[in-house]
Formats: sequence, C-alpha cells, structure tokens
Amino acid sequence: MERRSTYTAADCSATGLGCNIQGKVVVLSHDNPERQLYFCLCGNGAGANPSGSAVFLVSLRTGEFALKNRSEVIGILKPELLPDSAKLQLSQIRPVGALDLKNHEPKYSGYSFLPDGRYASGVWLCTEQEALDYVEMQKTYQHRIMLCDRDDFCVLELQDGKLIHPTEKEIEALQQNSQDGGMTMT
Repeated sequence: MERRSTYTAADCSATGLGCNIQGKVVVLSHDNPERQLYFCLCGNGAGANPSGSAVFLVSLRTGEFALKNRSEVIGILKPELLPDSAKLQLSQIRPVGALDLKNHEPKYSGYSFLPDGRYASGVWLCTEQEALDYVEMQKTYQHRIMLCDRDDFCVLELQDGKLIHPTEKEIEALQQNSQDGGMTMT
C-alpha cells in the first residue's frame, strides 16, 4: 500500500543535525509524499553534526540524483514505513564508491525481494566489498536479499536480516577446510 499523506518528523526514527544520514532513507520537507523519500549517498552535510550542508541523494521515486541542503532533511524514515515502490527503487542503487562498470568486470549481482516475491532487476557489483556494502545498505529496508555470482549461483542470502545461505555450519566447515589447506566438496 502506498502512502497518501505527507511524511513528518513523527515518521522518522531520528531527526536533527545530530544524526548521521549517510546510507539511510531520508524524508525531505515537501508537501508531496511522492517527492519526499531519498536515499542519502554522501556529502559534507551527511554526517552527524556536519561540517557542511550539501547532501547527495537518490530519489526513491525516479532514481535520479539530487543535490540538496541538509536543512531540507527532516530525518531518517522508520524502515517499516518505506513503501514497496521505494523499496524496489532502493534495490537498484549501487553502493557509494562502487567501481565504474565501463572499466571493471562485475563479479556479483545483488537482488532485493519484497515479501510477496516481487523484485527489480539485479545490480552489478564488481568486488566482494561492493557486494557486502550492497547487503549492508539494503538489509534494514528489504525483506530478502540475495547475492549471486557471475554464473547466477546464490552465494549469500538473508531474509529479515538473518543469514539463510550459507548456513553457519557451512561457514564453519569452509573456515576449517581453509585452515587445513584444502577444500572438499561433500
């Protein structure tokens, strides 16, 4: 269900200059709820008690980049209030500092799913760190997250913030095998 009324400070988990908004979904002061939700990428105004006022954002309605003033940010949206359409748009954002796809070969693709199974196309990720950063930026907002390798095999899956694949037992076995100097398939 999509929201029809304007977001306010009551819809935020944190407000004011004391909160770090980088890597969070933020609410802008605007009279149209469709134009209020953005994902904060970075900027000298993004940190807690910022040294500047510029924040670089991505619209969760259109996917377009925007440069705004920190004073336009009401606060960080409570994750449970993020509409499905915004979750799908958020799933398409690559992490800050991701390598340029024109010059680097992707190793992974990241997917985020809604509870009803809907998802948008995968996001290319070039390094293990980019893949982990994608999971980190999505896990607060998404029902299920999956990372796949170039052959489209699942290498990591989380649901409701809990690791599903690989299991803790599989991770322990992999760590033990790497300490023993080899790995065997069972």
